[in-house]
Amino acid sequence: MILQSLWQSIENSSLSQSIASSEVAFPLIETFHVFAVVTVIGTIAIMDLRLLGLTSRKWTASSISRDTLWLTWLAFLVAVITGLLMFVSKAATYMVNPWFLVKMAMLAAAGINMAVLHRGPWRAIASWDSALAVPGSVRLSAALSLTFWIVVIFCGRFIGFTLGVYQPPL
Repeated sequence: MILQSLWQSIENSSLSQSIASSEVAFPLIETFHVFAVVTVIGTIAIMDLRLLGLTSRKWTASSISRDTLWLTWLAFLVAVITGLLMFVSKAATYMVNPWFLVKMAMLAAAGINMAVLHRGPWRAIASWDSALAVPGSVRLSAALSLTFWIVVIFCGRFIGFTLGVYQPPL
């Protein structure tokens, strides 16, 4: 119940009210969010598909990382900011929407997967960087990453269509 009142107070904030009452604020925020998410997932997919040996075989994983990582993080920052702005507009409603909760869980899983990859096999990248066949643990991480991000996209689409379906308790 304490969390529900927290979500409700966020939803009742002046920022939330401004976004919710504006005819253009939410659609603009959502548009920038979609552009940012597409960029994040696109750049991650390029890397994951290379690690799986399916595409970009001419390039090393380290060169793809070097060329795309800055854009991935910039787009992720924009996605987080715009996501938070959308969240505050209906915080209590989002927090009872199972699609939103699964999306957040998949984002966390993608982050954990990335951290495990970078703390483990990525440290030995020099030994496999130019090889077409990368270590099994790297391929597993890439497959998990693609799966998590596909679920994020799926859930994100369903959130918009189910906001009126799931309502917070009164």
